[in-house]
Amino acid sequence: MAKAIFAGSFDPPTYGHLNIIERARNIFDEIDVVIAFNRSKKSMFSPEERLSMLAQLTAQYKNVSVHLWDKLIVDYAKKAGASVLLRGIRNSTDFAYEFDLSLMNHNLDTTIETMFIPTEPKYVIIKSSSIKELAFFGGDISGMVPPIVEKAVRDKIQSDN
Repeated sequence: MAKAIFAGSFDPPTYGHLNIIERARNIFDEIDVVIAFNRSKKSMFSPEERLSMLAQLTAQYKNVSVHLWDKLIVDYAKKAGASVLLRGIRNSTDFAYEFDLSLMNHNLDTTIETMFIPTEPKYVIIKSSSIKELAFFGGDISGMVPPIVEKAVRDKIQSDN
């Protein structure tokens, strides 16, 4: 079995993200959840806050670890000895974007493959940007994110206002 990388911004972590991790952890010996970040981009949560949330949310999985990375994900994969990049797919729009990204990553390193995992139907509408907007306007996000993430989102919105 191979080591896999599941990279994303995870701003914030969602039940959709956790579903991909849960399913993939039964396929791979090891999974590195990698919070890819760019300090020049505006995010709701700092990389360290996202790391803390994801570490808590995945603590029960012995073969899952959480890391920060601010360079090319294929460079992280090489450094970590991983041969698979995992990508969650919600719809055809996601697939088109992720397919192009997989070709670029494969061009950068032909030893690293991309595996797409389609989301379960109940998570199709979950999107981090929509969660933030919904929460900002006081909407219920409890079905989209774990309780610790919901609290962190609400606290962040209150502290910014």
